[in-house]
Amino acid sequence: MPAPHDASAPSAPSTGSAPGAPGSSHGPLDQGGMHGWKLACVFIALALGMFVGSLSETIAATALPTIVGDLGGVEIMQWVSTMYILTSTVMMPLYGRLGDNIGRKRLLIVAMALYAIGKIVCACAPNMAGLLLGRAISGLGGGGTIILSQAILADVVSARARGKYMGAIGAVFAVSTVLGPVVGGWIVQDYGWRMIFWCTIPLDIIAIAGTAIFLTKDAHRPASPDIDIWGITTSIIFTVSLVFATSWGGNQFAWDSWQVVGLFVVTAAAGVCFVVAERRSKNPVIPLTLFHNRNFVLVTITGMLVYAAFGGATNYLPTFLQIVEDKSPTIAGLMMTPMMAGTLLTSTVTGFIASATGKYKWMPISMSAMLTVGFALLAAMSPATPIVLLMIYFFIVGFALGLGSQILVLIVQNEFPHSMVGTATAANNFFRQIGTTLGTAIVGSVFTMRLAKLVGDSIPASYHLHLADLTPSAVSHLPSALRDVVASGYSQALVPIFAMFVPLLAVCTVLMCFIQRHPLATKVDNAGH
Repeated sequence: MPAPHDASAPSAPSTGSAPGAPGSSHGPLDQGGMHGWKLACVFIALALGMFVGSLSETIAATALPTIVGDLGGVEIMQWVSTMYILTSTVMMPLYGRLGDNIGRKRLLIVAMALYAIGKIVCACAPNMAGLLLGRAISGLGGGGTIILSQAILADVVSARARGKYMGAIGAVFAVSTVLGPVVGGWIVQDYGWRMIFWCTIPLDIIAIAGTAIFLTKDAHRPASPDIDIWGITTSIIFTVSLVFATSWGGNQFAWDSWQVVGLFVVTAAAGVCFVVAERRSKNPVIPLTLFHNRNFVLVTITGMLVYAAFGGATNYLPTFLQIVEDKSPTIAGLMMTPMMAGTLLTSTVTGFIASATGKYKWMPISMSAMLTVGFALLAAMSPATPIVLLMIYFFIVGFALGLGSQILVLIVQNEFPHSMVGTATAANNFFRQIGTTLGTAIVGSVFTMRLAKLVGDSIPASYHLHLADLTPSAVSHLPSALRDVVASGYSQALVPIFAMFVPLLAVCTVLMCFIQRHPLATKVDNAGH
């Protein structure tokens, strides 16, 4: 199905050499793209920014039990992740559309700066409210860093040649995710949890400087681009009300309470208003014409479901290893290494295969099928499962994700003309993040509710240990018999949740079979399909 053209968006690339510009090459697989040392410098700057963001997030994930235990907030632990995801999600469509309209370089620098400021707030947080505020600010910047970097890559490299760079980006995420838990565990043990936010600030500064130096000047700067105020407003209301409804349901309030039902009503109303606003807008933040494209719809649905599973459930694995398997934060981080090693391997290899052969349809199909198997294995975990077997399960899940996670983005970018690449990339990532947000919120709510029922009454009052203080450190000081009860309850509260995602991932496998394999474009300024 032909991809729609957006007449309101400029057609010139926003960053890098324009087609035919001096210094650009016109190879058969990358016509009009940037080449040589210029491309290397641009890619390094983009990769460094994404590496810093991913490293910071994974460092914080390992230290999360210690952080919330110190600040007294285990019962709202899921909000540390959910708050970041929430604010980053609502900003994605705006970054994408503004990048197509006014250029991406300055927006990327602003996004990186906001992310760094948020980490400083987290490092200085005196309580959970301060920590959540810092996470929200970081999310405002984090939502733009990945979107704008992916779009800038599309500005300087054709879709056919872009596969290997997308694979390298996947490898960057994998490496940072491997290093993060290890570094995070070491820092928490030796220097305290606040240092995990301070230690990456110098890398943020280097990434911002590299972006300012190596990225070329924005090529187009309209004086007063139209901003889809109503579309942005209704999308924010939709996202926020949906996350609050799924997070509070069954936790702070019953699912049939007026608070939760009211939030779902607001969500539905905001969704309807958003569609109306986008139909009437001259410059919609998420053009509804995107959904006329079959591949965009299939990839977007699959991305939502895959990241709901991966982001929601695996977010709790480091804590599972610390409490159930009685491992230190550092060892728990090391035990997660096989998952990211699998992602590193397949993400890099599939990217190069896509560029070399132009064939990619089998990749997301294989990803979904293997994730189905991987989550079925995770659902069979127990305190008695051998450590080696757990690490094999983690490798299978990581191996599966790397097969198609970056290829899904490439498919979306290949479907649309260059003038819409930022908007299409942002829209796809927006719905992917909606999946992550829902997955994190639902898993967090269900897990917290189950944990309270299974463990809450097992701890004698004489220990003065409440659910809000149930950290790995606190559990390690309990008597052996009581520690086993808590570990068993923690496992029973978390592991069955993995099984919920198995049928959803099986659906993704079927959906990916219906993707139309369009040739990957060999020009940067391509017309789409």
